[in-house]
This record gives sequence, structure tokens and C-alpha cells, in this order.
Amino acid sequence: MRTLLSIFSAATDPGITPNSDGLPGLTQLKDIVGALLTWGLVACVAGLVISAIVWGVGSNSGNPHYAGRGKTGVLIAGAAAIIVGGANAIIAFFASAGSQI
Repeated sequence: MRTLLSIFSAATDPGITPNSDGLPGLTQLKDIVGALLTWGLVACVAGLVISAIVWGVGSNSGNPHYAGRGKTGVLIAGAAAIIVGGANAIIAFFASAGSQI
């Protein structure tokens, strides 16, 4: 005998799964997103370098505001690089977690 929950689950599951054949241009879209990841990492490196320069100039000139802003910039650039570099792993983790629901 089937329970009410199993009947409800079977009735609401449309059985749709992701596929890589359904849309034209998917290969080009993947290439574009890969290029955006590269641009994002290059921007993180530029932000880190600029922030490190501001930190150094602020520290050597006795300006604590610039030194603090430079430190903050270094941390933000590092965090952004972690997120951009790990984007595939982050999305794969949550997609896997979402498929278990």
C-alpha cells in the first residue's frame, strides 16, 4: 500500500533533468563564461596589486586611512579570487545538494 507522501511525491515530480543537448549555442556560452572567469581572475590580481601599493604607500607616509583601505582591498581581492576560482566547485556542490531534495 502506497503512503500519501509517496503518491504526492510521484505526482509532483515532473522528471526533468539537465541535459547538454537541449539548447543551441551552449558550447559558445560555455566559452564566454570561461572567458569571464579569466577576466575575473585578472581583475582580482590587478585589485590585489593596487591594494598592496595603497597599503604600502599609506603605511610609509603615515596615513592610517590609506593603509587600512589597502589592507581591506587585499582581503577583498583574495576573497574574490577564491570565489571566482572556485565557482565551478561551488555551483557543483549546490547543484548536487539541490538534486538531493
